[in-house]
Formats: sequence, C-alpha cells, structure tokens
Amino acid sequence: MSEKVWEALANELAQNAEEAGRSVVAVGGRRHPASGVLLGNDAIVTVNHGVNRDEEITVVLGPDQRVSARVAGRDPGTDLAVLRLAQPVAVTPPRWAAGSQRVGDLMLALGRTWRGNVVASSGVLSGVINAPWRTWRGGELDNFVRPDLNLYSGFSGGPLVNSRGEFTGINTQGLHRTAVTIPAATVTRVTAELLSKGRVERPYLGLAMHTVALPESLRARLNLKAGEGLLVVHVEPGSPSDKAGVLLGDTLVELDGKIVAGTDEVQDILRAAKIGQEIEGIVMRGGAIAKIKVALEARPAR
Repeated sequence: MSEKVWEALANELAQNAEEAGRSVVAVGGRRHPASGVLLGNDAIVTVNHGVNRDEEITVVLGPDQRVSARVAGRDPGTDLAVLRLAQPVAVTPPRWAAGSQRVGDLMLALGRTWRGNVVASSGVLSGVINAPWRTWRGGELDNFVRPDLNLYSGFSGGPLVNSRGEFTGINTQGLHRTAVTIPAATVTRVTAELLSKGRVERPYLGLAMHTVALPESLRARLNLKAGEGLLVVHVEPGSPSDKAGVLLGDTLVELDGKIVAGTDEVQDILRAAKIGQEIEGIVMRGGAIAKIKVALEARPAR
C-alpha cells in the first residue's frame, strides 16, 4: 500500500513539473542566468536582480530554442522585471493560484538551465503570513511566503508550484536573507503596471528623516501627544515636500492625522495613499506648530 502511495506521489510531482515547466524559461541577463515565466506569447516575468542590462537579453525556451528580449519595465521594490520578446512564441499560459496557502503545503520550485532543461526542487512552506509585507527596497508584497527547499543557482525568477499545478508565485533570493516567494497576487498586479507603464508608480515625500525625542516641556507647551518625532535632515529639491514648504530642521509629528515617530509609519501612510492626493501634516518649526499640505506625486524614474 505504501509503495502505491509513494508511486502515485512521484507520478503527480513529475507530471506537475512537466506541465508547469512548459511556461518556464531561462534568462541570460547577467553573468549567471536566472529563470522566468511566460506571461503571454511575447512577454515574460523574471526577477529584477537577474537582469543587469536592458537590451540584448537571451531567453531560453528549451533545448536549442532561444530568442532575444529587452526589458519592458522594472520594479526593484518587489524585485520583478518584465521582458518583451523580439518575436512571439508558442506558449502554455501559467495558471496563477488564487487561494490561500498553508504552512506545511508540499511545493515544487521550478527553473530552467542555460541548456534548456527544466529542473526542480521540492519542499514545504515553512512560513506564511497572510498580510502585506514591506520589502527592504520599499515595495510591498501581498503576503509573506517562505518555502523550505533548495533554490539552486538560476532558480530565482522561476515559479513555486502547488499540488494542483498552479503557480503560487515567483521565487527570489533578492528580497530577504533567505529565499522567499513573491505571491501570485503581487506578480499579476505589478506585471500589469510594468507592461502598461514600464514602472510601478508610488507616492513619495522627498524627505530624509530620523527619529528624535521631544522634550517634555515642549510637548506640554504645544499640547503634543507624541513623545518622538521625525527630524528632517534633507529635503529633495522639487519634491512634493519641497513644494509644500517643508524646511530642513523641521520635525514631523503628524501625517494624515496620524502620529509618526518612525519612517515605517510614514511608509505605511504613503502605501495607503494615492498619487495626486493631498495629505496634511504637522511639523514643529522654531518651537512652534506649523501645518503643511503635501500634494503627493509619483517618485521620478531613476
């Protein structure tokens, strides 16, 4: 009985790898190739850290099947990049997973080698947080997914596949000290914007700040609830904050009606805001309170 179960499981894994692997490619955008996933007959998604140039990128579809590509858009915040193929190709569209994932689920990580062969690694999900997770590059993933499996060289950019053969996301080693999976919801959202605009537009203030303690006497005199604020140490010329009149040496204590004592709190407010929206803030300036209104703009492309 146990041999039949083992054989059935082995067959299921091999079949999933074969079928899902038809949508997996290798990407030669730097010294060591990465993997990618076909989005359609002329576009693929891969990891941003896997392509260090914008043109003359080689995509390997299979043994002796190669096509050139160029970068159509990048989002370092989520470590995703979209490539446009020089010519359309036959494609098996991936089935992106829509349901939630569980710790302990058995998964397959797929990649494709520079010779064109599909390769796989198996393991379980060791960590799942069903809530937005902010990356160290300033982007946001819809949730945090960490697989417990070996991501060999070249696996970044390839998919994580569940027991139903669905793509639950894109694996990367560029966002965390360990490998994580960029969830399918994030992949579809970001790639749609990259294909239409070439980048993901996010509102920004244009300030460099660090946390400082507010003296008790000043808090009492100004009737401030916060014990800390954010001292402005740099104002980017031409930024929304510069246009709003924020000055070097101001201390930001409230933004959009919320107390801010750390830059993480500011980023939380900006992630919920929209480009073109005007948000109010309160700063301390010269021992007095001043109100500001910042009209949010998209961070300029670098």
